[in-house]
Amino acid sequence: MRVEKQTTLADSVTLNGIGVHSGGPASITLHPADANSGIVFHRSTKDGYVETEASWKEVTATSLCTVLGDPHDSGISTVEHLMAALRGMGIDNVTAYIDGPEMPIMDGSSEAFVEAIDRVGLKTLSAKRRYIRVKEKVRYVSGDQWCELNPFDGTRFDITIDFDHAKIGRQQLKFDLSPEFFRDEISRARTFGSVQDVEKLWKLGFAMGSSLENSVALDGDRVLNPEGTRWTDEFVRHKSLDAIGDLALAGLPILGEYRSYKGGHRMNHCILVELFKNPDAFEIVEADVALEERYAREKGHAELIGGLQAAAFGPEVS
Repeated sequence: MRVEKQTTLADSVTLNGIGVHSGGPASITLHPADANSGIVFHRSTKDGYVETEASWKEVTATSLCTVLGDPHDSGISTVEHLMAALRGMGIDNVTAYIDGPEMPIMDGSSEAFVEAIDRVGLKTLSAKRRYIRVKEKVRYVSGDQWCELNPFDGTRFDITIDFDHAKIGRQQLKFDLSPEFFRDEISRARTFGSVQDVEKLWKLGFAMGSSLENSVALDGDRVLNPEGTRWTDEFVRHKSLDAIGDLALAGLPILGEYRSYKGGHRMNHCILVELFKNPDAFEIVEADVALEERYAREKGHAELIGGLQAAAFGPEVS
């Protein structure tokens, strides 16, 4: 039986762009890293580089994006699009050097990060991949918003958004995460917002780099981008991208189903807080254990879904 190994990049790669809030230049260089290193950021400051682990424990703000570390000093903002690309493409270990407080926003999606990963390729390491397996349902509710993690033999997302906007409305996307699905169906989904909201943020000194080059802009029931949307449901696809990136801050891939209704960065973070508050709700397993247990239950009726053996689809398995 195939045993999954941890991965890293085969070579270093640099991406240059602008920060969506500052509007200033921003760049990041991704380097290969050893097994069991995880994702670690090194941010340049006037006193040198400050190291910050890509962890839910380091999250300090979630209102406009996900911020790690001290937002007034050595913090790093808008990490979710890179984290989504790393998790979506199955990368476990990377050391990232950032030249300032913001990730480059690129086109507002994860596409550029996926292209950079494809350009340098992956390296397989000798250590077995480890997972966080959800054993018991964990739920977080805030007003009419809710999210939950459920036991599931694979990595599944079920994301529903509901906006009082004619162009968005209620959209739902349910999928099993794999590098192929992430690259083809999720990675190109861009961030979005209304012109009126962006104008308010500009007055407060935020979103100074926001433009039609890196976001889908809505004005009433119109999409202002000349090319329109990349999918009619690009909005829920981007919310799914954000969820993948935010949940990647768990530190290890999650074996379980994540469901959310009217979710966002704050809700995505809160579900990780709830999960790790309850040690009985999860366990750490190595890839061979997860694969062997699944194989024993589904022998003769399985296919690879997101890198793990999971039951062939037909009836719902959730």
